[in-house]
Amino acid sequence: MKNYLSELLTEESPLPAVSQNKSSMSKPSASKEKELERLLQKVSVVEQKPIVEQKSSVSKKDLPKKTFSKRSVKEDIKEPVLTTAKAQGNLVTHKKKDYRDGDFQAMFFDVAGLLIAVPLIELGGIHNVEKTTPLMGKPSWFSGVMVYRDEKINVVDTALWVMPEKCDQKLKNSLNYQYIIMLSNSCWGLSAEKLVDTVVLKQHDVKWLDSPSKRPWLAGLVKDRMCALLDVDSLIKLLEEGMGNG
Repeated sequence: MKNYLSELLTEESPLPAVSQNKSSMSKPSASKEKELERLLQKVSVVEQKPIVEQKSSVSKKDLPKKTFSKRSVKEDIKEPVLTTAKAQGNLVTHKKKDYRDGDFQAMFFDVAGLLIAVPLIELGGIHNVEKTTPLMGKPSWFSGVMVYRDEKINVVDTALWVMPEKCDQKLKNSLNYQYIIMLSNSCWGLSAEKLVDTVVLKQHDVKWLDSPSKRPWLAGLVKDRMCALLDVDSLIKLLEEGMGNG
């Protein structure tokens, strides 16, 4: 491109020198002047005709009139129909836990050296372990059915459900379940070896697990004791679906 531009700049040839000598400039001869006069006499003057504006023969009355129909804007605007998941019957609401506001009590129990806490407000009761009848076709963590005052309780082997990967035969043989911790108003109960104590917890005492996780049964971790705080409703749902610890 640079070469192209330089070529354009150098293509112009120099202008011929113009002599400024007035003596070299000759006047037109007399014969040429006479010839010019003769040509001018032959030129005829052409008269220009005036331009006449032609008026249109169509009158204004004959022009079609444009008509505009008035139409209500509201007729063209259709309000969208708002549908909610609730109206469609698919709305899933998660009720806020009562113990998520202010201080709350929690009961601690022990299973194979693992400390577990349950909010006292979601504790359905505590029973002593009695005869349990196993049922066929149930998961390994399902100990069986225990009858208490004509009510059937589904007993869960807590160690097998919470930490199945650590429950070898030696650990199973060492388990000594003494109590059944009832989950809310359900028919499910967790086996426990020891009842530790009941403590009043503040909100900052717990590391809450509000985001979805593969362990929905875990509401949070009690910081000073490094133990699990149960989400009872989620745990009941998993047990009823026959699911173990995710």
